[in-house]
Amino acid sequence: MRQQNQLLTSRTQVKNRYALIPSEGVPYSRLPEWPTALVQVLAGPALGAEFTEYRIELEAGGEGLHPADGEIEHFLFVLDGSAEFTVLQGGAGADGEAATTAFGPGSYALVPPSVGYRLKASAATQLLLLRKRYEPAPGIAEFAPLIGCELDLPGEVYMDDPGAALQTLIPEDFAYDMAMNIFTFQVGHSLPVTETHIMEHGLYVLDGKGVYYLDDRWMEVEKTDFIWMGPFCPQSYYATGLSPTRYIYYKNVNRDIAL
Repeated sequence: MRQQNQLLTSRTQVKNRYALIPSEGVPYSRLPEWPTALVQVLAGPALGAEFTEYRIELEAGGEGLHPADGEIEHFLFVLDGSAEFTVLQGGAGADGEAATTAFGPGSYALVPPSVGYRLKASAATQLLLLRKRYEPAPGIAEFAPLIGCELDLPGEVYMDDPGAALQTLIPEDFAYDMAMNIFTFQVGHSLPVTETHIMEHGLYVLDGKGVYYLDDRWMEVEKTDFIWMGPFCPQSYYATGLSPTRYIYYKNVNRDIAL
């Protein structure tokens, strides 16, 4: 929030093939599935994205409930706080409830479209939620709910650079039509190439700051910024500041290109 004696400048950029959206400029919304939550809508079809992504704030006792709809898969990632996560095998009814898992910072879940879930905050909690239309593939069964924590996943050295580590949150398997990864860059390290590819990204900066190359320009980014990158948008990153950069990002993978 800018004070009255400050200029109303912004780093926000919304273009045809990318968007840089600092969190300070995103108003809060409400969602029926999260009735007491404060929700920031970070991406959706109106932006050009083929997914939706939200940042959700819950007070202790607040919850979200998503019955299965047979079409949409959900990925949740806890930024801060603690919550109880329950898979609803039979939809929203209590008879279908599976065991409840305690979630803390770094906990995540990927839920297939045939399964519902509930998340209830034990304390004030912040999380990311990404929704995507599931893309079935011939001969490949729908995946089962996946639950994990980034703290349990080692970072793999990326392209022989010990200052860049990649954590793969979703297994690299054809059962999954999406990837969620966390990149960590030590100060002064970067992506070694400018990538250009058909996959799109939804990226949220968890820590640190740096400069991101999008399309044809470098832009400063920092913690809590969101970036959407559309297909074939040139992209790269260079970490600056006083501490490592960490960001979590989505991409669509493992499916043929629709014609």
